[in-house]
Amino acid sequence: MGAALLPDLITEIIIPVCAVIGIAFSLLQWYIVLRVKLSPDSTRNNNNKNGFSDSLIEEEEGLNDQSVVAKCAEIQNAISEGATSFLFTEYQYVGIFMVAFAVLIFLFLGSVEGFSTSSQECTYDKTRRCKPALATAIFSTVAFLLGAITSLGSGFFGMKIATYANARTTLEARKGVGKAFIVAFRSGAVMGFLLAANGLLVLYITILLFKIYYGDDWEGLFEAITGYGLGGSSMALFGRVAGGIYTKAADVGADLVGKVERDIPEDDPRNPAVIADNVGDNVGDIAGYGVLIFLDSYAESSCAALVVRSISSFGISHDLTAMMYPLLVSSVGIIVCLITTLFATDFFEIKAVKEIEPALKKQLIISTALMTVGVAVISWIALPTSFTIFDFGSQKEVQNWQLFLCVAVGLWAGLIIGFVTEYYTSNAYSPVQDVADSCRTGAATNVIFGLALGYKSVIIPIFAIAISIFVSFSFAAMYGIAMAALGMLSTIATGLAIDAYGPISDNAGGIAEMAGMSHRIRERTDALDAAGNTTAAIGKGFAIGSAALVSLALFGAFVSRASIQTVDVLTPKVFIGLIVGAMLPYWFSAMTMKSVGSAALKMVEEVPKQFNTIPGLLEGTAKPDYATCVKISTDASIKEMIPPGALVMLTPLIVGTFFGVETLSGVLAGSLVSGVQIAISASNTGGAWDNAKKYIEAGASEHARTLGPKGSDAHKAAVIGDTIGDPLKDTSGPSLNILIKLMAVESLVFAPFFATHGGLLFKYL
Repeated sequence: MGAALLPDLITEIIIPVCAVIGIAFSLLQWYIVLRVKLSPDSTRNNNNKNGFSDSLIEEEEGLNDQSVVAKCAEIQNAISEGATSFLFTEYQYVGIFMVAFAVLIFLFLGSVEGFSTSSQECTYDKTRRCKPALATAIFSTVAFLLGAITSLGSGFFGMKIATYANARTTLEARKGVGKAFIVAFRSGAVMGFLLAANGLLVLYITILLFKIYYGDDWEGLFEAITGYGLGGSSMALFGRVAGGIYTKAADVGADLVGKVERDIPEDDPRNPAVIADNVGDNVGDIAGYGVLIFLDSYAESSCAALVVRSISSFGISHDLTAMMYPLLVSSVGIIVCLITTLFATDFFEIKAVKEIEPALKKQLIISTALMTVGVAVISWIALPTSFTIFDFGSQKEVQNWQLFLCVAVGLWAGLIIGFVTEYYTSNAYSPVQDVADSCRTGAATNVIFGLALGYKSVIIPIFAIAISIFVSFSFAAMYGIAMAALGMLSTIATGLAIDAYGPISDNAGGIAEMAGMSHRIRERTDALDAAGNTTAAIGKGFAIGSAALVSLALFGAFVSRASIQTVDVLTPKVFIGLIVGAMLPYWFSAMTMKSVGSAALKMVEEVPKQFNTIPGLLEGTAKPDYATCVKISTDASIKEMIPPGALVMLTPLIVGTFFGVETLSGVLAGSLVSGVQIAISASNTGGAWDNAKKYIEAGASEHARTLGPKGSDAHKAAVIGDTIGDPLKDTSGPSLNILIKLMAVESLVFAPFFATHGGLLFKYL
């Protein structure tokens, strides 16, 4: 085994420098966005192609109404206040959980060796002595708290960025769709780069600080670091579930009563649920889903790779550069995404609606192509020519080009999954057009076609995931799978930028409607939103694919740490775990779906009540009580997030403690296999129903015009399908990603306790 070309000192510089560059770039984008003023006193009129120096109150139609700007600022403020209030309420509850679970981690892991302060025999190298189990308990607890706080902070800042950007996007739409696109995309880039760089920097600093105590005990060091992934994941779970329930309760209530019963437009200011609906876009799709993709997937894939790597040749020989290969890949990803972003904001200009979606898709293609080159270079300079990787008790010989292919296969599999997802969810292709056409005969056929589409959309992504697993495992065992997952997430900054762009554009359209802006402005924001819906579906595809790979890598690390020789499904202990684990995603989905239904029911009761009791509301001469609807969504989401969260968090603890590590391994495998299928199907079904509705509303083709216009029977059937799909694509589907990963990383963190004290029922019965 040779030495890496890249010196350790350069490695220690590259990682934090790339993170700082990412943070600086996000702040630069934020500064540019803030130059769009939310006040009617801007009179500058320069010909800047991005529009940041243009007069805000100069519309193409010649309208010069300063009150529109003030109205947009007022609506933005209401949305921001509602989102902030919700997050503070949510964080009070999850803060209590965070402290309680941190205590649980310390007690469980500390009890492995009876809270002894003496050094212990290393798990994988019996000839060496490692730090005491009490140290693992303390540092795992600290890492858990750091991951949790980083997750909460990321969600809050992401929400703040989105709520500051929505009205600015609306105002820029007055000057053209291109200028509005750039504001929305720059704002998304602020979130993407800030979260990606911040997560990398916090993880790297945590490793350096822990290394001061652990010294040469890299096995113990990176075992403790897994707490970081658990902390980020657990907070992402509550954020995604609570945010998803909030946004879909408001959305379903607003759509059913507003569009179907009262025949008023989407985001009409007369609808009492409209502010809650727009708040939900931020707390669900930004604060919830953004953190899910980033901290949940990124942190866990990094932790899984580092754990396996620490017990391989790099960890044994203390080769820092090769050990930090996962973080170097992420660092290169930040630089690649920075270059890619410039193609959307500076190198090319959007001039027509039809150019929006291709511009976003080019972001994915360009970042993937550039990242492939970047990974090839970093694999060449940061890895020895040959080395060994831990492979269930033995060391597997691996070449550096094989590890490059592991990352590359994950990277390109993610792109394939993303484009297959786009094919099944974009109204530019026949699957969604067929769903829209089925609305001719009512909601029932729409639901049937939508469900069939979702089931069919599972096929190619599963084959792509299966090929990724086979190739990466063949080359580098479980470490190869972890790196394939990290490859899929290596362009996370671009993915997050595109993902945040969608809700920002959606909010911009809502603000345009509520501010009474012209129909042309709403058409532009709807075009931005439609493209965002499709790219959001692509992002969900990436997230689900990476979730499968991350969970499998964590599963492998758990099996190794728990000293399980083989996972034999013919053994009753394992098989009962397998079948119960396969059931858990259904149980979890039932909880989250019912939670959305219960909250939406209260909203559906409140909205007609206001129409009937507030004189002049439907005529537009009186204002609705927005605050009551916001409170309904807030109270329902906070209350309903607890049971699904408890199911996920308690299952590994109960199974591991009472039934042992073999049964728990079955539970993890079962939940992974069924959870991935349900997540893909649910997300794509909901996305297809949403875009089928938008296809009819837009009326951009002769076929679409035969189904419309808004308010037609076919449109009402499409709205019903969309409301059914809302909790599938924005609550249950995305949350399943967390279920399969969180259970795996939690099992890994508690593996020492389960291996020592677990299986109480089988021991004593």
